[in-house]
Amino acid sequence: MKQVDYRGLAALDAVIEYGSFDKAAAALAITQSAVSQRLRLLENSAGELLIVRSQPPVATPAGQRLIAHYRQVRLLEATLLQQPEHGSYRPEIAIAVNADSAATWLQEAVTPLMLRGDCMLQIRLDDQDHTLTILREGRVFGCVTSETAKVAGTSATPLGTMRYQCVASPAFAQRWFPDGLHAAAVQTAPLLIFDRKDALQERFIEQATGYTGALPHHAIASSEGFLRFVTAGLGYGMLPVLQCAQGLRDGTLVDLGAAQERAQGLAPGLAPGLAPGLAQVLDVPLFWQHWDIDTPYTRALSEQLITTARRWLLQTGDAGASVRQ
Repeated sequence: MKQVDYRGLAALDAVIEYGSFDKAAAALAITQSAVSQRLRLLENSAGELLIVRSQPPVATPAGQRLIAHYRQVRLLEATLLQQPEHGSYRPEIAIAVNADSAATWLQEAVTPLMLRGDCMLQIRLDDQDHTLTILREGRVFGCVTSETAKVAGTSATPLGTMRYQCVASPAFAQRWFPDGLHAAAVQTAPLLIFDRKDALQERFIEQATGYTGALPHHAIASSEGFLRFVTAGLGYGMLPVLQCAQGLRDGTLVDLGAAQERAQGLAPGLAPGLAPGLAQVLDVPLFWQHWDIDTPYTRALSEQLITTARRWLLQTGDAGASVRQ
């Protein structure tokens, strides 16, 4: 591609962002045929396919690279446009986070930026094991992720560890786990998962019981709803300590990992690999990974996210400095 066609890039980005040519046309205030024509010209210039015409359309690897470039340019331009002569122009910054972070510490982190209103935040939710894919595709500036894969042109900073416990209501635990959490019980008890991507429950159950087979489950894609459903006795599942600590204190929730240890005649915290005083838990290290785009807004966002997350999340030793990828 000898010269970058930014009208074509805008069309490419809009089709992927909105999931259809019709919606992209409406967002760009042009016709659908104009969107298609701009994409064809961009693909001819690039010499390869940029979008798979599926439902919804999917960017090819080459298309993902161009979208990433386009969004980075837009962020950099935002700094230049944030001048008096440009009136009320406000840049958009998109980030991807896991639902449990959004339900606990994220609001505190983004409040200063959102209250000022100098920029508009687009916050997308996905599993912490999958947010890095959204970053790699160029659809967001940064993400909260549990993955440690390197992405060229990004920096990653450790945030801390989100600790999960396997909990249920007392009545649910008595009905389904009278003898504690064990392989036979998990094959019949209704489990709650967030969505099909959610592997936390399976990982914990394998760790706690050794069972790796199918699990009967309900799915609810809401972190706050997940807590309410578990508290109501509709299933059991993994909740962040940040969310379930109050329920464990007031008795509306019980820790099934601790119940398992009692059933096995172990003192709490003496399960394999656990420190004294801890019931069985699952720790998920989280990282803030972002494209290396330095503007006042991206810098402020990163600083707030890192500082706030480290106040809330479990810290083990030195959290470490940013690691250039």
